[in-house]
Amino acid sequence: MPLPSHAEFPSMTRHQTAAIARSRPFALAALSLIATTSPVAAKVTGYLLETQVPDSIALIPAPPAAGAVTAALDAQVSDEALALHGTERFAQARRDADDSFPKGPLQPGANQFSCALGIDVDAARTPALLSLLQRSRRDASATARPAKNQYLRRRPYVVNAAPTCTPEEDDKKRDTGSYPSGHGIAGWAWALILAEVAPQRADAIFARGRSYAESRLVCNMHWHSDIVQARFLGATLVARLHDNPEFQADLLAAKREIAAARAAGRSSSRDCAAEEAVLKVRPQSAL
Repeated sequence: MPLPSHAEFPSMTRHQTAAIARSRPFALAALSLIATTSPVAAKVTGYLLETQVPDSIALIPAPPAAGAVTAALDAQVSDEALALHGTERFAQARRDADDSFPKGPLQPGANQFSCALGIDVDAARTPALLSLLQRSRRDASATARPAKNQYLRRRPYVVNAAPTCTPEEDDKKRDTGSYPSGHGIAGWAWALILAEVAPQRADAIFARGRSYAESRLVCNMHWHSDIVQARFLGATLVARLHDNPEFQADLLAAKREIAAARAAGRSSSRDCAAEEAVLKVRPQSAL
């Protein structure tokens, strides 16, 4: 920005215009500092353009038709899931339903795999890992959306009128499609990503990816076939993400963050033994 001249401000003395010129760099620096420390966070976007996410309509079949064997399995698994309402597994399903990323060091959506990973996902110390989870969740939602809107499959609680683990969301989700599960896509994508970041923890991470999706059954928000197809779409999504330079950069940085966390002796802040015991309780017929 050019400095002011006496010609621009003829009513001012030369000493006054010189003072403005001297102070302008400091004013600009202050404005820059305000901009960089503004509490208004930039909107988080996925790694992929809308045209790059997997085509869920083309990739998965239509939901099971009435009378099909897969529809019967959906009904059986749903009955088994309903039997878990009121238990600690139902409470865990509610915790798993929170995929938000609010401000704060430990964010619910980012920290769901803390026990499986062996460390907390911390906004200050693992920012690249946080970005991987937050941005890939956006891509998972974009992947699910076309098939959800195409089929508009009714959710279990709409059909059976039984409670969900998130009653505050019932009205909002009542007219949204159940098939496939967006949580299921994100959970399986996260499992694949985290297993690559921390391969020594892969078995625990994949088990958590499965239980994370099964929480949607226990919550009475999804049918079994919703989460089965979600695993396939989650794997397809991660394959696409590997061709994205920003994802690759975050993946490499996340590996370094995990190594630093291990070296520093950091671990999960959750009661992992209790969580593991709860997650072993599952609808028995779920694949």
